[in-house]
Amino acid sequence: MGARLRAVRTLATLLLPALALLLLGAHFWRAGLMPVAAACAVMVGLLFVRNPWSARIVQGVLALGAFEWLRTAWVLVSARAAMGQPYGRLLIILGTVASVTLAAALALRSSPARDHFRTGR
Repeated sequence: MGARLRAVRTLATLLLPALALLLLGAHFWRAGLMPVAAACAVMVGLLFVRNPWSARIVQGVLALGAFEWLRTAWVLVSARAAMGQPYGRLLIILGTVASVTLAAALALRSSPARDHFRTGR
């Protein structure tokens, strides 16, 4: 495989985790948790550090981020249900965001990501 195609595959693989981290950062920013939002931005920077430890840290943060989305869904759906408001669409949206965030963590186990982070195996 050519170097150019390999670079495109790596970029495509790292794009989903980057977007998931930025969305998670925006979530924390909106909640007023600026240090946590800044940490999410730092995690995007870790995608450019080509060491196995950086991949594992970002994976862990994304896994925790998926749980944060599920926690947020629980809180918001419970509040809407208590007020008698519809909550189905909210549950679908936040469930999808949590699933995509988890998929972003799993994308860091793909072959292009392993090559990028030099994790071998």
